[in-house]
Amino acid sequence: MLAIFQKAFAHPLEELRSPTAVDESRAPKRPEEIMKGFHSLHPDNSFSANFGGGAALASCSDARPASFHHRRLFCSFDEIYCMYVGVLDNLSSLIRDYGLCKSTNDAQLVIEAYRTFRDRGPYPADQVVKDLAGTFAFVLYDNKAGTIFAALSSDGGVPLFWGLAADGSVVISDEVLVIKGSCGKSYAPFPPGCMFIVKGVEELRASNEQDKGDAAGRQ
Repeated sequence: MLAIFQKAFAHPLEELRSPTAVDESRAPKRPEEIMKGFHSLHPDNSFSANFGGGAALASCSDARPASFHHRRLFCSFDEIYCMYVGVLDNLSSLIRDYGLCKSTNDAQLVIEAYRTFRDRGPYPADQVVKDLAGTFAFVLYDNKAGTIFAALSSDGGVPLFWGLAADGSVVISDEVLVIKGSCGKSYAPFPPGCMFIVKGVEELRASNEQDKGDAAGRQ
C-alpha cells in the first residue's frame, strides 16, 4: 500500500528529514513520480485514487512476499478509505460489540471504529486502536473531514515506513523498497504501537497507544 499526503495538508515531519547533504542518486521524488513508480512495480494489478484535498492512495493485491500471510485489504464507505494489512485476533468480538454483520472484514471494522470515534464523541482516537488485538497496520483517509489516521500494532509484526517526498509530502507504505526509492534518506520505520492523526490541515497527535499521555513528538 502507498499513501501520499501533500505538505500543506499533513505538515512535514521534520524528524524524517535527513540532515545530511542530498545524494543526487538518492534524491527524494515528487508525488507524481512516486505514484508512477508504484504502478510500474505492480503493472498488472495496482490501482490508485487521487483526492482534491491533497491525498493519494494506491494498493495492489500481490505486494507481500509469499511467506507473509496477513490479509491485505482496501475498503471504503461514505468517502472513508482504509488500506489495511494484518489480522485482528478479536475481530468476531468487535463485530458483536459494534453490531456489524458477520461478514465484516478487518478494514471495514477499522472504518466503523473510526466513525464511532468521529461521530459519537467524546471518543478518544487511541481507544480505537486500543480495542484492536492482533498484528496490523492501516492508513485511513476520510475525504469528507480531511482526516488522516494511520496506526501500527505494538508488536510491529507488519512492516510500515514513512518518509518525505521532494516537495515535503508525507509518504507512508508497507514496502520498504517503495519508500527507499521515493524518499531518499528522509524516511524511517513507523514506530510500533504509534498513531499518526491529522484532522483537516492541523495535526492533532502522534502518540503511543501504550502511553496515552505522551505525544510521540512528530509535528
